Amino acid sequence: MRTIDLRHQHLGRSELLRLVPRAAVDTGTAVERVKPLVDAVRDRGEAALREQARDFDGVDGHALRVQPERIAASLDTCPPEVRAALEELIAKLRPASEAQVPAEQVTRFGDGATITQRWQPVGRVGLYAPGGKAAYPSSVLMNAVSAQAAGVPSLALASPAQRDNGGAPHEAVLWAAALVGIDEVYAIGGAGAIAAFAHGVPSIGLEPVDVVTGPGNVFVAAAKRAVTGLVGIDSEAGTTEILIIADSGAEPRFVAADLISQAEHDEAAASVLVTDSAEFAARVQGEVATMAGRTRHAARVHEALSGPQSAVILVDDLAAAARVSNAYGPEHLEIQTRDDGAVLALVENAGAIFVGGYTPVSLGDYLAGSNHVLPTGGTARFAAGLGAHTFLRPQQVVAYDRAALAGTETHLLALARAEGLPAHGEAVSERFRAAVDDPAADNPAPGEPVSEHRHGGSR
Repeated sequence: MRTIDLRHQHLGRSELLRLVPRAAVDTGTAVERVKPLVDAVRDRGEAALREQARDFDGVDGHALRVQPERIAASLDTCPPEVRAALEELIAKLRPASEAQVPAEQVTRFGDGATITQRWQPVGRVGLYAPGGKAAYPSSVLMNAVSAQAAGVPSLALASPAQRDNGGAPHEAVLWAAALVGIDEVYAIGGAGAIAAFAHGVPSIGLEPVDVVTGPGNVFVAAAKRAVTGLVGIDSEAGTTEILIIADSGAEPRFVAADLISQAEHDEAAASVLVTDSAEFAARVQGEVATMAGRTRHAARVHEALSGPQSAVILVDDLAAAARVSNAYGPEHLEIQTRDDGAVLALVENAGAIFVGGYTPVSLGDYLAGSNHVLPTGGTARFAAGLGAHTFLRPQQVVAYDRAALAGTETHLLALARAEGLPAHGEAVSERFRAAVDDPAADNPAPGEPVSEHRHGGSR
């Protein structure tokens, strides 16, 4: 891992944004490559999907929709210990996700005037599960359980067809679908799957969705960008990131293990250590060198850690470390210091935060109960991770009775005149003009302002 020495420098936010390490991801170029694929699915539906499955997955003639009984039967192949772990994940994730659903709130402006804030789920969601270097049943659960907690009534799942599974998605993806009760599953991958969710494919019974979520490679991210506006998306997820703030009080082996754990995801994965101790940094580097060679994906880890996106950053103190982290906006932030609470108080931008030496990111990836679908590429500075809130829309329900509306008339007319929109004011005044023949109209309720139009006046 390279070293970036920021000690004895007083750097502003723009300078920090320029200096923090990043993976080179060109989603814009990828959009140009996937747009013809997306358009083909829009225009030719199933035929285009079959061509793409043949060209990219090496599968032909398979069923694009997986039968529900095949999904249920997949659990027969799930090792008992894996099923128990997935069920434990569901048991923790469900209440944590349900806690993200806000309660309905009612604001009252006197008698007869209310605004009710409610959170309404979208009607239908398309969940994508990748099937390239590995299958991630945990990611399927993160997406599905969050949507279910939000109250989404219709869920569809898509994942690439696998040659060694009879053209069905990876068996682990089917396990997850079965465990959360998703019986609408499609053997469709990549940009074509995102396009199919957005446009629908009637010949296989795939209706368009409202929101598309789930991880994938740069081409999946590009396809999401291509359909944004037609449907909502969770994010254009990039490769995984971990940033660890640690001082000399941390355990070097723990820090090294956590840097390696994220590096094994992908050659472009980012592992960053920020510390105020050069001696500690050297000890971590030594542990990384020893431990990385023993891991199963040693070559992948070596490439990720030696890439431009990974680094050890030296700073003067932990306050400076927090400033670096806030500029970076990590997907995963670990804090391993002598005073974790003090450092946490300085943190503003992070997808998820793991506090203390016994809270590794791996815990969040699997069994913490938190969601591991998180913002990458610095987007944690303005975006949140996946949760029940991803599938909810806040709606304001406004209800005023006659007296409450009359109480607003004078001020509303003034604003309508000021903005040159007189019909806005007339929409209110007309309600009282219509009451001229009503005997009760000449006897307004106590405190109710008298409308000019109620007595035939005009502006």
